[in-house]
Amino acid sequence: MGELVNSYYQFNAGSTDYPQLQHTLHTDVCVLGGGFTGLSTALHLAQAGMKVVLLEANRIGYGASGRNGGQIVNSYSRDVDHIATRYGQAAGDAMAAMMFEGGEIIRQLIQQYQIDCDYVPGGAFVALNDKQMQHLETQQRLWQQHGNQQLTLLDSNALANIVNSERYVGGLSDGLSGHIQPLKLAQGEARAIQSLGGQVFEQSPVTKVQRGKTVQVHTALGSVNARYLVVGANAYLSHVLPELSKRNMPCGTQIITTEELGETRCRELLPANYCVEDCNYLLDYYRTTADHRLLYGGGVVYGARDPADIERLIRPKLEATFPSLKGVKIDFSWTGNFLLTLSRLPEFGRLDTNIYYMQGYSGHGVTCTHLAGKVAAEAITGQASRFDVFAKLPHLPLLGGRALQIPFTAMGAAYYNLRDKLGI
Repeated sequence: MGELVNSYYQFNAGSTDYPQLQHTLHTDVCVLGGGFTGLSTALHLAQAGMKVVLLEANRIGYGASGRNGGQIVNSYSRDVDHIATRYGQAAGDAMAAMMFEGGEIIRQLIQQYQIDCDYVPGGAFVALNDKQMQHLETQQRLWQQHGNQQLTLLDSNALANIVNSERYVGGLSDGLSGHIQPLKLAQGEARAIQSLGGQVFEQSPVTKVQRGKTVQVHTALGSVNARYLVVGANAYLSHVLPELSKRNMPCGTQIITTEELGETRCRELLPANYCVEDCNYLLDYYRTTADHRLLYGGGVVYGARDPADIERLIRPKLEATFPSLKGVKIDFSWTGNFLLTLSRLPEFGRLDTNIYYMQGYSGHGVTCTHLAGKVAAEAITGQASRFDVFAKLPHLPLLGGRALQIPFTAMGAAYYNLRDKLGI
């Protein structure tokens, strides 16, 4: 059991204090994981009138949900044209129909439950070379075709109204994007679950799952008997259900946050207060916070090792983007694990008819987790068609296991990183 990582988010939001499970409960659905997948599932089920118990091994938002860049980025880690080419037009069309829904769910929950999570609308993708700009032109046409009419291509002059940096040749703004304080959002969703009669427990790691018509979930001091089990613990539950770790690999991303810069300086850097991410394979992403800091993340550590010096890895990226911040004081640095699949598409499925799982968002978790929770709740309450769109996607196991896949993936990433630098 652990407390929240020492991040800007924890400093800004504090932590929750829900009870530890110490007795036996009977419920309709037991949800494992107090990140966005579990929270969205439990909240949508509670809205549907089902009795829900959510178990978190540490604190609400302990994992990637409480450590990410806080950007509402639409679609999936592979876009829907790739999905249609690889898995068929029907799969592509079905996933395209849901590609902007995750962000809409977040906005609805914020409004419905009055969640104070520093939400700001608007985001942009930025291109470092002409090839990346061509990609953004294609992305705009594709996303407009599937219903997003809030996209604007920007040349370098227009982009200056969003990002005050000389690094980019242009960009694409997305009015359906935005940014949040993700830990505050997670905590607000947990409160919403409670308000609807759901039960939330922290510091309650699962020790054993017994399958059957009634699923029995055991912790050190208690147990839950449920008609259904939903596993939304992503990178953190392979010791209990090892079959869920065969087709994915944990990865780490690093984030730093500066000292308070003041509103004037922040608007000099990011005039529109949009969140931004570049188009590199190992992309950088950044935004300003409600108390006027610059939050900057980037890079991937395969295997989810914690780097010895996160600031040393990220500071050069920050200063290359904003030279005026050279030598700026860094107040917080941290890393967070996410789960990568070989296909880079999320992995949904069933272990039995009454055990559901969703994981492997491959870097697009903020929006897709919220969609995952909604479609899982639909499946449990009798309408599984949208859940099965994801469940039918094939996922191959890691050849040689994670031990061999980590260096192979890192080699592949180095290759694509070189291509990004050369603009080819």
